Amino acid sequence: MNACWLKLLPQFIRRRLTDRHRLQAILGNSGWLLLDKIMRMGIGVFVSVWVARYLGPESFGELSFAIAFVALFGSIASLGLDGIVVRELVRSPEKRVYILGSVFILKWLGSLFAFLLVVLAVMLTMPLDEGKQALVLIVAAGILVQPLDTIDLWFQSQVQSRKTVTARSVSYLVFSGVRVWLILAKADVIAFAAAATAETCISALGLLVSYKLSYGSVLSLRPVWTMAMTLLKESWPMMLSGLAVILYMRIDQVMLESMVGSREVGLYSAALRLSEVWYVIPAVLVSSTMPYLTDAYSKSFRLYKRRLQQLMNNLVTMAYIVAIVMTFISGPIIKLLYGAAYDSVDEILSVHIWAGVFVFLGISGSAATMNEGLIKVSLFQAMIGALVNISLNLYLIPRFGALGCAYATLTTQVVSVWLLCALFFRSRGLFKMQTKALLLGVR
Repeated sequence: MNACWLKLLPQFIRRRLTDRHRLQAILGNSGWLLLDKIMRMGIGVFVSVWVARYLGPESFGELSFAIAFVALFGSIASLGLDGIVVRELVRSPEKRVYILGSVFILKWLGSLFAFLLVVLAVMLTMPLDEGKQALVLIVAAGILVQPLDTIDLWFQSQVQSRKTVTARSVSYLVFSGVRVWLILAKADVIAFAAAATAETCISALGLLVSYKLSYGSVLSLRPVWTMAMTLLKESWPMMLSGLAVILYMRIDQVMLESMVGSREVGLYSAALRLSEVWYVIPAVLVSSTMPYLTDAYSKSFRLYKRRLQQLMNNLVTMAYIVAIVMTFISGPIIKLLYGAAYDSVDEILSVHIWAGVFVFLGISGSAATMNEGLIKVSLFQAMIGALVNISLNLYLIPRFGALGCAYATLTTQVVSVWLLCALFFRSRGLFKMQTKALLLGVR
């Protein structure tokens, strides 16, 4: 933790952190990430709510559908490499040039393949709807710069998220202002799709600059074909798992569009904006502690288990607090933020917010997936989760619309994240830890 963070803390906390450099690094890194996420939670919710009110449920649903449709294919571009690469960089930082170079090549190929799949899917599924085609393809252009997120993996492994936060926050602030200007200028939905893609591009450019200032040009990276193949061989289950997770997290909006219409997608997406915004909390804390959990795992399994249990307990407790509070205030907050056009969103939100308990649990368990070699178990969980979600949506959407999607998502998270861990011997220990965390959360 650097000096500026220490000065902001009370004296009794500073005394406890003195000479505890690893803890300082975790808290400092988490502080930067939380600063970025809190800014996004505050400004992001305000701007996205304003955009939703301006566009109305119909147009907002069209934009949300385009983003969800592209997300189904965008997960392919990462190739499931992220967690594995962070682990390898922690273990062998001296191989940075070769690891990052190999990952860049793989991700460029993956992003190009994913973009071509989007183009093909658009041509096959919406051949006569030029408006939707334009929205989807504009959003899909952001996939082509996704490989530059590889730089962030190095910063994660070195607990240097300040550099990533700076690059992304500047881009986010600028394009939040752009969205406000688009609202005042009475722009159409296409302009908002273009703004989302432009923000992705500028953020990627910022990461390039951050890396160049500290480590030199990315052109100095050296891909090694054998290393790339080794990484890909290990990551393919994670790629399929990530695809399955995205499938059951985003297929509901695509199914809503095809079965009910854009307005229901808009209502459901409005609820998601207030429900999923909290998911940044476990993402930040897990990404900051992952290097130290990996280090603990290599030294003492008991120490590693104790630290992982503490992380789970804390995250699930946070999730319970969020779910309880949001359930009670969902009605007034929807009326205040979205207005009369979104009057049925409060019921959707009060159901969907409880899925967050198991999302927090799942994200904290990702450390066990990487360190304990539970990748294939994770793949099975994700695939079964996708099947459960699609089946429930087919049954519930025609009867309950967007509310049916919320119930399907909650049920899917309970089954895929928690209950399925009990089926396998290798993941049964994780299941016990998860159950213990869920019980601690309600004390």
